[in-house]
Amino acid sequence: MRLSRFFLPVLKETPSDAQIVSHQLMLRAGMIRQEAAGIYAWLPLGLRVLRKIENIVREEQNRAGAIELLMPTLQPADLWRESGRYDDYGKEMLRIVDRHERDLLYGPTNEEMITEIFRGYCRSYKDLPKILYHIQWKFRDEIRPRFGVMRGREFLMKDAYSFDLDYDSAVKAYNKMFVAYLNTFARMGLKSVPMRADTGPIGGKLSHEFIILAETGESEVFCDARLVDMPAPGEVDFDGDLQPLVDERTALYAATEEMHDAARFEAEVPQERRVSARGIEVGHIFNFGTKYSDPMKALVTGPDGKDTAVHMGSYGVGVSRLLGAIIEASHDENGVIWPEAVAPFGAGVINMRAGDEACDAASNDVYAKLDAAGLEPLLDDTNERAGAKFATMDLIGVPYQVVIGPRGLKEGKVEVKIRASGERHELSLEDAVNRLVEGAFK
Repeated sequence: MRLSRFFLPVLKETPSDAQIVSHQLMLRAGMIRQEAAGIYAWLPLGLRVLRKIENIVREEQNRAGAIELLMPTLQPADLWRESGRYDDYGKEMLRIVDRHERDLLYGPTNEEMITEIFRGYCRSYKDLPKILYHIQWKFRDEIRPRFGVMRGREFLMKDAYSFDLDYDSAVKAYNKMFVAYLNTFARMGLKSVPMRADTGPIGGKLSHEFIILAETGESEVFCDARLVDMPAPGEVDFDGDLQPLVDERTALYAATEEMHDAARFEAEVPQERRVSARGIEVGHIFNFGTKYSDPMKALVTGPDGKDTAVHMGSYGVGVSRLLGAIIEASHDENGVIWPEAVAPFGAGVINMRAGDEACDAASNDVYAKLDAAGLEPLLDDTNERAGAKFATMDLIGVPYQVVIGPRGLKEGKVEVKIRASGERHELSLEDAVNRLVEGAFK
């Protein structure tokens, strides 16, 4: 992409109404624009990152055996009345009436609808197990929407739902999502810590939040340092026994401030391993048994010929929220530091003197080679001053920057800057391209 053709409305000043780092940087970098309280338009730069996060989530769900579908944003209120949950969300549920006087709502979550879909087609234990998911825009009418995409009213979410014959089988589905979540967040450059959580209005008795540590996190968390250092499971057999992987992590102390037991923390975790930090929730998984299948009559015929309510689970990832969370965990005074897997562009090419024949030729050459190698480069071919070009590249968080100027070209050199560390390398044009393509700076 050539910056002269791209839509990148960066701001020089930090908006006064933006309270947290991610909100400030997303507005300054031209990633989002507020259209109403807690409702944002996703501008091209922000959308590029959002789609990359979405694709990682999708790939890891598919790898775990989940099947994608897409449910509508609007839901019939009768489904929620059937489950007995219509009033649980209070004023956060946006309720509307259509022209035929039918009660509808903008979906804040989809337990009821997926149960209705499942019961319409699945009748036998032979139809089990199933994990169905979708990635969809949802709406919750927050009383005080704030902090940008961290607590907005409209947000992109992945929610998955499992259906099993009994509790033991349901735990296997729960474990699949537990492991899939660890792998998902690791691919985004995040250290996620699973923590026992309250099930809240969704219900159930088994639940974990996935928390990433960030100095600007929204709540205090407590855990054993071994959990932070533990690598993601990586390649696993999702049809095998995942319980040891789950047990290895849940055996170690980890709790949000709402669930924290100070006495237990001190008793179980040696002083040198106690982590007390701020954290941001990026995922939440639940096993809620027959909470919805019982009242909504989602029944299957078991091996014994008797009808039984299926055991269900729900598994959410805040896709749009993740974008803000990554920024909170990875930034400096100059802007965003994107992990490479979700960066909007893989490399930036800075033409220090647009219009100069040699600089234009070299910049176009580097850009074409990086583009052919699939690095998704951004070429700054504008007439902005050098300082502004450097500031923009740092602000939007491009991982690698190739600086091409007339002075360096006379010596046959370009400069490669690594955004995360600030390291700079003077290299030949050919060497710079080859090393970027080979991933030598990682």
